[in-house]
Amino acid sequence: MPRRKPPPKAPRAAPPALTAFEAEVLPGLEPFAAAELRALRGVREPRAAAGAVRFAFAGPWAALHALRTVVAVYAVVPFAVPRPKALLGHEHLTRLLAAIAAVRRGAPAGERFASFRLGAAGEGSSVLMRLAETLARETGLAFEPETGELLLRLRRAPHQEGWEALLRLTPRPLSARRWRVCNLPGGLNAGVAAAMLALAEVRASDRLLNAMCGSGTLAIEQALTLPPARLLACDTSAAALACTRDNARAAGVTLELLQADATALPLPDASVSVVVADPPWGDAVGTHGRNRALYPAFLLEAARVTAPGGRLVILTHELRLFDEVLAQPAVRARWDSVRSVQVFHGGHRPRLWLLRRLA
Repeated sequence: MPRRKPPPKAPRAAPPALTAFEAEVLPGLEPFAAAELRALRGVREPRAAAGAVRFAFAGPWAALHALRTVVAVYAVVPFAVPRPKALLGHEHLTRLLAAIAAVRRGAPAGERFASFRLGAAGEGSSVLMRLAETLARETGLAFEPETGELLLRLRRAPHQEGWEALLRLTPRPLSARRWRVCNLPGGLNAGVAAAMLALAEVRASDRLLNAMCGSGTLAIEQALTLPPARLLACDTSAAALACTRDNARAAGVTLELLQADATALPLPDASVSVVVADPPWGDAVGTHGRNRALYPAFLLEAARVTAPGGRLVILTHELRLFDEVLAQPAVRARWDSVRSVQVFHGGHRPRLWLLRRLA
């Protein structure tokens, strides 16, 4: 009797496409990141939590690489396992390797992942070291615990049983702008700058002044998104303006630079429609004593050069001082405080203020 042929093996199912993502966000900027995500075609169900926005996405990852108000974006891969040790099993390891391969293929143009690292509680444990050794062997990526480019975070799933692997889509955080070739003490975080500009609602017809520009983060971020009719950056320091010039050149944008005191600007009355500023906080730059004179003088001078209905967006950690300045009659007569947002980063809790110039 002829032997019966075994039934053909079912074709191996392709690993599911990565459709779940999480944006890491500085606490306080979640509404800005969610709004930026909602404006992207292919984004569904953005849900904000503390320091993060979860969302579904179907589309080219280049759109996610271009997000400006987030720290980083991660692909989220869920695993129905009780502990990370189970990821060493064949089925789960195969899924994890497929996700890593997808992230490597989707790297930004001109970039690649050459190494990886793990971010997890107990990352030095024997189980996670075995996982790191296995991933290094299977992917060919070097395991560099401190500086690895492909960041793989492992954590318990927040709203269900099991664990999640989060794979950062880019070798560097998105907030680490490639154009930043010059840094100064107290430099502004680029994601915070993007949120400030979103708060200012800059239009193409606006005339924007970045006062006390430092290394030029605010002006450059605006030039890269929507260049206004006039974009002026000023600072008293020639070194700061040189730094701004270097960063602008690296970003491929052109700015109008002016060496001037922000409390005595060589500009006509009502000549700008938007002012943005990150003045000294009195720690890395300036002193608290000097700020007591600087802040009211700057608000009054900004009011002089801003047209009625214009906007001022300012970031500072001098919270009590700024409240006192806003309450001064001369300032209150010129500026209406519309909104404030507190941000948490780098051990500080500064606020963004949106002020509107009164008629």
